[in-house]
Parts: sequence; C-alpha cells; structure tokens
Amino acid sequence: MQHVKVKVYTTPNCPWCRKAKSYFRELGIKFSEVDVSRDPKAAEELVRRTHQMGTPVIQIGSQYIIGFDKNKIDSMLGIN
Repeated sequence: MQHVKVKVYTTPNCPWCRKAKSYFRELGIKFSEVDVSRDPKAAEELVRRTHQMGTPVIQIGSQYIIGFDKNKIDSMLGIN
C-alpha cells in the first residue's frame, strides 16, 4: 500500500489537518508534513498548483485532495 508518496499541507490550528494525519497514522501510511504557515514558499507553490488557500491539502503521488476526504483518500490508496 505504501508505494506512493503522501504529503499533508497543514497549519497548526487546523482540526481537519489533525484528522487527516491521524487517519494516515491509523492506516500505517508514512507521510511528510508541510506547515504552510511556516513555509511561505510551500504555501505559494500550493496555491499555484491547487488554487486553494485552505488546509489540509493532501498530495498522494501527483494528485491533490482538498480537505480531509476519507473516500477520496481510500480510493487513491486502493483501500476498499
């Protein structure tokens, strides 16, 4: 299952970010976290790629999921 890179773009006070990270931990999926409140270049790049300013934004491989959408995450990871 862990054949694709997962990155979670977050901010410190985002409850949905915490839920997303917790979900990946439950699944045993390794992920990297980018705190866009501390990394303005990452924030700019994220807005350029997704046109979104909110968090979380989850990148699985080259695809982006806006918000914590468990069904999309499961689908992209091949979880039934």
